[in-house]
Amino acid sequence: MLSKSRLTSLVVLTSMAGYALAPAPFQLTTFAFCAVGTGLVSAAANSINQYHEVPFDAQMSRTKNRVLVKGLLEPVHAIGFAALTSSVGLGVLYFGVNPLTAALGAGNLILYTSVYTPMKRMSILNTWLGSVVGAIPPLMGWAGCTGGLDAGALVLGALLYSWQFPHFNALSWNLRPDYSRAGYRMMAVTNPALCRRVALRHTGIITATCLVSPYIGVTNTWFALESLPLNIYFMYLAWQFYQKSDSASSRKLFRFSLLHLPALMLLMLVNKKYWSSSDTQEQTDTKIQDVGILDKRITVLPRGPVVVAQGNDKQC
Repeated sequence: MLSKSRLTSLVVLTSMAGYALAPAPFQLTTFAFCAVGTGLVSAAANSINQYHEVPFDAQMSRTKNRVLVKGLLEPVHAIGFAALTSSVGLGVLYFGVNPLTAALGAGNLILYTSVYTPMKRMSILNTWLGSVVGAIPPLMGWAGCTGGLDAGALVLGALLYSWQFPHFNALSWNLRPDYSRAGYRMMAVTNPALCRRVALRHTGIITATCLVSPYIGVTNTWFALESLPLNIYFMYLAWQFYQKSDSASSRKLFRFSLLHLPALMLLMLVNKKYWSSSDTQEQTDTKIQDVGILDKRITVLPRGPVVVAQGNDKQC
């Protein structure tokens, strides 16, 4: 309960998706270390988040039964749990995966606990910052597989970043009384029109990102076509939410977002363009060979006329 197991499970799944989609050889041991390390760091972040928000969680119906609010655990237990899971998790990522993945995990831990958590009571910008936090786990998976970040990783991160807005804005819509009572500065509370508009906008960005992903080399063209009905329906639900602004439309959008993300990740995996870095190298080598053959053919053509020209020169 301290780790918010459902949220941590989603974080781990997006990290695993990032690893599986990366164009590098799949190594089961590194994959397992990446998943375990990401899960432990996420558990630590959620534990610290609950430690900071006890007095505010007590005022919300959705969070009033959390273990620290009810007194089932003491705050010292939450801090001890977070210290253990963060140190072990970052150690697993650093020694079992690579330093870049560990650095992304450490940065996200700090961003979530020390910037996003207090910002929730200060500014609606917390939602944009929280979306950055949600976009980093797939980058960790990608970096864990390839050892670096490239355009493909940024496409995956962009999808996760934009997905947070329709998902969370729809969720927060029906929790406005709770958020207002606890003093949280959420779009749904302070600027409802912006909340609906941003949700709609980012479903459009998700659709556009899926359409351009084949041109960036992340997926094949089939992904752009197969994901289109899924994304169009997502946009339709966001449009309904924007137009009606009621509980029913927000609930439909939120529930579909829970299906949309795993379906989109599965389609990306099925239509992955490069299954290893050797695939890209083979295509590059083939292009180089084709160019070499073409060069040879071109250089043969002028040889005949040159000989004839020399013969005519001699006769003159």
